[in-house]
Amino acid sequence: MPILYFLFALAIGLVMPLQAAINSQLQNQLGGSTLLAALVSFVVGSVALAAALLLSGQRWPERAQWLQADGWMYAGGAMGALIVFGTTLLAPRIGVAAMMLLLIAGQVLVSLLFDRYGWLGMPVREIGVARLLGAALVVGGVVLVNFGDKLGR
Repeated sequence: MPILYFLFALAIGLVMPLQAAINSQLQNQLGGSTLLAALVSFVVGSVALAAALLLSGQRWPERAQWLQADGWMYAGGAMGALIVFGTTLLAPRIGVAAMMLLLIAGQVLVSLLFDRYGWLGMPVREIGVARLLGAALVVGGVVLVNFGDKLGR
């Protein structure tokens, strides 16, 4: 796999805490409304994606292609909205590090199941001892970041 894919994934991870902090500040600016801040963030993101699509020269699919998709295939947009809303709500309440580690732990745990069972057409990849140990280390990191200052007291 090209290293650029790994670097791009890292870059996205680097931006996620920044996005949560920015959206939290936007929330404050918009009268404390988490929903409004998430909506504004999503609208701006949608405009950015539409501009990128136009600049890329890709053509829009025919209307029939849109209608042939199963309804559940559009759930990703709602999940993205939940993520933006949730990070905007949680970052100022539990802290960016705690929130991000909990998000990452959830991602790792469910991702292992996706890999193991090939859900939604994803390639099957076995879960070996090393991958389970990696997941356990992530969960351990969540515990230490969230409760480490309380351990040993």
